[in-house]
Amino acid sequence: MKPFSSSARYSRVSVRRIAESNIGQVPSAWPVLARMTDRARSALRVIAMLAVLFVCVDAHAAQVRAWLDRSSMQLGETVTLNVEVSDNTSASQPDFSVLQPDFNLLGTQSSTSMNIVNGTATSKLLWAVGLEPKHAGALTIPALSVAGAQTQALTLTVTPASAATGKAGDDLFLDVAVEPKSPYVQQQVRVTVKLYYALDLSDGNLEDPHGEGLNSRKLGQDAGYQADVEGRRYRVLERHYALTAEKSGTATMAPIVFRGHAVNRNDMNSFFARGRAVTARVEGQTLEVRPRPANSGTDAWLPAQSLSLSADGVDANTPAHVGEPLTLTLRMKAQGLAFEQLPELKLPKIDGADIYPDKETTVNREDGTWQYGERTRKFAIVPNRTGKLTIPPLSLAWWDTANDRAANADLPALSLHVAAGAANATAGAAPGAINPASTQSAAPTASSPLPELVLDGGTAQPWRAIAFAALALWLLTALAWAGWLLARRRAAAGGAVAAAAGPVNADTAAARKAFLDACKRDDASAVARALLAWARSDGSAARTLGELTPTLASEAQRAALNDLERSLYAAGAGTSSGERVAAAFRNGFEFAAKTQAAAPAAVPPLYPFSIQSERSSRTLH
Repeated sequence: MKPFSSSARYSRVSVRRIAESNIGQVPSAWPVLARMTDRARSALRVIAMLAVLFVCVDAHAAQVRAWLDRSSMQLGETVTLNVEVSDNTSASQPDFSVLQPDFNLLGTQSSTSMNIVNGTATSKLLWAVGLEPKHAGALTIPALSVAGAQTQALTLTVTPASAATGKAGDDLFLDVAVEPKSPYVQQQVRVTVKLYYALDLSDGNLEDPHGEGLNSRKLGQDAGYQADVEGRRYRVLERHYALTAEKSGTATMAPIVFRGHAVNRNDMNSFFARGRAVTARVEGQTLEVRPRPANSGTDAWLPAQSLSLSADGVDANTPAHVGEPLTLTLRMKAQGLAFEQLPELKLPKIDGADIYPDKETTVNREDGTWQYGERTRKFAIVPNRTGKLTIPPLSLAWWDTANDRAANADLPALSLHVAAGAANATAGAAPGAINPASTQSAAPTASSPLPELVLDGGTAQPWRAIAFAALALWLLTALAWAGWLLARRRAAAGGAVAAAAGPVNADTAAARKAFLDACKRDDASAVARALLAWARSDGSAARTLGELTPTLASEAQRAALNDLERSLYAAGAGTSSGERVAAAFRNGFEFAAKTQAAAPAAVPPLYPFSIQSERSSRTLH
């Protein structure tokens, strides 16, 4: 027999004395005990002493036990191991790591409970750990040390998983649908997973479709509804995925597993009301992924259900002028492809215009079944000459998976007429003040002789002399009028120069200050507006930067304006060139002709043709 500890011997001696004293004082009312022999009394003393001794020893040892919620299961399912300690709520958690060779540990929870019955309090500390077997067979859960005691060893029988755990008629089963099963590489495969359950689930986790060389993306929100299957009512959780294969060949989708807990509403003692562990599993699918067809071309591989290419912002009726940007928006949308699979939107070179692309806008959308990739990009098209401007046609090759054939998304060519810029149009309209038709009528030329007037009696000669005299008088009058206008224009220009300290200079100074302030802020739009306002106050008729550039004699100032235009219209050109523009114009404008910088005349020039010849269409570099 195992020797007792000192406390146990003390308890045995004390119990023996108590037993002897109590037996020695037997009441006379117990005649049977009173007539006992000494041998009988000795035997009774031993029995009483042993009973009290065992009670004392049991009070010093904690009670521990361990059990599984089931003793057999299939591979792929989970089981819960419970370890309980009585009357010791401060005990440390057992070392569950000894189970890792045979099990995956899925998490541990603990709880403490206390009961009071007839004034006697008892407490229990419980640990519950989820286990997932790593292999089939008879698995042993070894004895665990806790609170100075050990649990008993347990045995769990794990059988190999069946082809599909769960079927119609069971409390819980899974169903998966895959379409198509022979997709092209990078084509969207639609996967639908349905969980059927006819019990109360407290929680659960449904795996996503996965496999080597396969990418999955969840589409939309989960759908919940009810369905009758083989005469039994089920609640259904439906989930959709977009699956794509990275390479051709055979691709295997791994089995999909659901793990959760089912609760019994009538069981009030279930641990944290989580209930028993439940599992459903369905075998994966095998995909025969086809390679890219040989007749699909050499461009980007785009296997889509549908694909469209559209353009907005510019059409044949859009007014266009030299130096004024046109904004063309291209948009590409593909059903069954993510935007990462779509090529970058580009415009080919356009003869007679400069192109400045903006940054692309990309987005992925979905409708619960299909994914839609979209790319959008804006282009600033700046004509640099008058006449016909043609935007070349665009074509994008893709593969129509709905009809299994090659297809193209096309945009036809677009032609529009480009007129002169605002300044050039004004200059070109000025000569119209003198009507060529009326000039031909009044002043005959060699190619358009004045018709003879034929009168009765042959009297045409005097009228011809009168006509020539009137024509000569008209020419003299026109020359005199032109001389007067020219003299007045010079006088007005001289007066404007003489009034250098007048209101015009005040406006010029204010415009110059606004320009320099905008350059300090590095605001390209504000710099352009202030610079044009300053130029107009200094005598220029330019309305746009493109009209102002050719009127400048300074190469540095023209280069600064080109940089400013790139900041306004070009994508990815970096920050504004405020410092360079300010440095170029710090000392004022350097116009190519003095008359260009002079104050506007009081009367429009009689011969604006020379001014028109000094202007040219804007060209952006």
